[in-house]
Amino acid sequence: MTTFGEYIQQNEERDGVRFSWNVWPSSRLEATRMVVPLACLFTPLRERPDLPPLQYEPVLCSRATCRAVLNPLCQVDYRAKLWACNFCYQRNPFPPTYAGISEMNMPAELVPQFSTIDYVVQRGIQMPLIFLYVVDTCLEEDDLQALKESLQMSLSLLPPTALIGLITFGRMVQVHELGCEGIAKSYVFRGTKDLTAKQLQEMLGLTKPPASAQQQRPGQQGQQLPPFNRFLQPVQKVDMNLTDLLGELQRDPWPVPQGKRPLRSTGVALSIAVGLLEMCIPNFGKSGTFPNTGARIMLFTGGPPTQGPGMVVGEELKVPIRSWHDIEKDNAKFVKKATKHYEALASRTAANGHIVDIYACALDQTGLLEMKCCANLTGGYIVMGDSFNTSLFKQTFQRVFGKDNQDQFKMAFASTIEAKTSRELKISGAIGPCISLNAKGPSVSENEIGVGGTSQWKVCGLDPNTTLALYFEVVNQHNAPIPQGGRGAVQFVTQYQHSGGQRRIRVTTIARNWVDAQTQIQHIAASFDQEAAAVLLARLAMFRADTEEGPDVLRWLDRQLIRLCQKFGDYHKDDPTSFRFSETFSLYPQFMFHLRRSPFLQVFNNSPDESSYYRHNFMRQDLTQSLIMIQPILYSYSFSGPPEPVLLDSSSILADRILLMDTFFQILIYHGETVAQWCKSGYQELPEYDNFRQLLQAPVDDAQEILQTRFPMPRYIVTEHNGSQARFLLSKVNPSQTHNNMYAWGQRQGGGTAGESGAPILTDDVSLQVFMDHLKKLAVSSAT
Repeated sequence: MTTFGEYIQQNEERDGVRFSWNVWPSSRLEATRMVVPLACLFTPLRERPDLPPLQYEPVLCSRATCRAVLNPLCQVDYRAKLWACNFCYQRNPFPPTYAGISEMNMPAELVPQFSTIDYVVQRGIQMPLIFLYVVDTCLEEDDLQALKESLQMSLSLLPPTALIGLITFGRMVQVHELGCEGIAKSYVFRGTKDLTAKQLQEMLGLTKPPASAQQQRPGQQGQQLPPFNRFLQPVQKVDMNLTDLLGELQRDPWPVPQGKRPLRSTGVALSIAVGLLEMCIPNFGKSGTFPNTGARIMLFTGGPPTQGPGMVVGEELKVPIRSWHDIEKDNAKFVKKATKHYEALASRTAANGHIVDIYACALDQTGLLEMKCCANLTGGYIVMGDSFNTSLFKQTFQRVFGKDNQDQFKMAFASTIEAKTSRELKISGAIGPCISLNAKGPSVSENEIGVGGTSQWKVCGLDPNTTLALYFEVVNQHNAPIPQGGRGAVQFVTQYQHSGGQRRIRVTTIARNWVDAQTQIQHIAASFDQEAAAVLLARLAMFRADTEEGPDVLRWLDRQLIRLCQKFGDYHKDDPTSFRFSETFSLYPQFMFHLRRSPFLQVFNNSPDESSYYRHNFMRQDLTQSLIMIQPILYSYSFSGPPEPVLLDSSSILADRILLMDTFFQILIYHGETVAQWCKSGYQELPEYDNFRQLLQAPVDDAQEILQTRFPMPRYIVTEHNGSQARFLLSKVNPSQTHNNMYAWGQRQGGGTAGESGAPILTDDVSLQVFMDHLKKLAVSSAT
């Protein structure tokens, strides 16, 4: 008999799904009393090497309001060649191609272990991938040189048939024509004036293609897009020309007076990029088999937009770019207007099924707060660094073009995700890199959470880690019990353009048992997935943080936690010492403690751009990476044994230990006081201290292993006791010893014996112990 933990693990590996509850309360009333909503984390493209795609299209339910896909939960009459849909109970005949099926000869989609299955759509046209580089030329010379080299390197990673385009911008915006032989030709636009798609079309000479070109079908027999498209050309055709063009790119020639910022027209450059793809990609397949074509707009910027639509700061250097304080005091005059400009661009891009990636490398802010919607709504990446000349940018950019074992990009384009549910369940909404497709239907709830009011979402860019949080509502009434043994089902249908060009459909169908929460509450409690619940609540909190005041969000989180303790804790009224939580809930308060202190909800000491960057990554990553972001992992290295995970607590900071902390965004190695002194004395260089040299090397090797797989690449920090960068570690650990603890302060940090305490921390933050004491007191109080 498998435990719930093993069951949850197996389901995640097979289907990429983690539910907050794995047994469901059978009535609406009981579901609202569970505090944590019934919801799941869904990773549509979770890698499954054992899942070869079926070379035929899925069989659909014939009822127009259902259209669910044949799956292992359906009832099948093999003799009559009929199947009953498990969502609407409609009886459907099998198509003639299924004539030979029997209990011994089942099609793959009815085999129970294939609850997730891939289909290849045979109709429609294979379209080439499109990459449009939008490059800031107001960079410092060495930064621009490094960026040019990275862009030239990327050309060798693109498929030969992929289409590529180039736009550069500074004070002016240049759209480069790539079809010219032996001459560099570009169209120049003013950076202060936005253009409509029609104006852009006329200026670039992109009128309607000739009829002969329209009849050409790209992707067939090696043919490319029609010849009228001079700005997007196949890599194999312009590889040499574009390499030379990138090599010859110069810094923006306009002089920058002292005390001024360079004039940077990011808003207009992005607008032209979006318009160019709107016009340049003919909408082949009018039948709807291929409404969107996969395209990535990749923006590389080294500073804030300072002119034209979308500007976030003026050119005067003495006026700093907006801070959180300015925004709270309504003293940031460009924020609302700029955000509106980029939101309009994001909506257009998402409607076309295209993706916007933002690579922002600068020591100051670059306007990510205003621009974040472009990546958030289209499933694009945001990468933030200090310079294009760092390995953080170079290796992250290279990983964008990572390939799977079939030598195809690990990215999907122009995807839509549809959720279908049993009658007792409705969809409240989704939180993640998606937009609503406004598909109303019987399974859509009136209570909206996140992007709600629909059962279909568009996710323009998907990769194997992209994860959506989907929230559900139990609508079954209390007086209409579900029969014993009944199961609720959810089906996710993900349609996407594979990086190989063909259209694919991935279908995931899952079911969970209904139980009566009044008589079997212990079954529901045992099915709680505290890790998934923590991430689902964190996404909700961050979604609220975008529109609500920070303290209000923290108060809401606290109320949720207190209610959960009251519902599932074991205690005597008004006796905090009697409070007990079962094992399935024991880590949940700890996750909430670290979430409250995290940069996702605390904006103090973070710029608006940093907060936007952290939240963007949290909203798209899978459960494992999200948990690392909430509660970083800490490993200890010492002479007393192999490396071991230790508590994220100040008591773990000992003088003779080396610590390795992974926060997702940073990988930090910390040398305790004694270890740092030994290093300064050079013991690691002496042959008789080889074991010390090995101890120093062990965390470095482990850090390299993480650095090689993580996307985006984390910042790598090596620091020591009292080092300036030790603050990254001290800000994350639970401050169990502070200058406020009389008994701990003033004690010298120990040499590592078992009874000695760790490093005291200068903070007024409460520790986990104090947090838990308050929580227990409030949970058991008869007044709350």
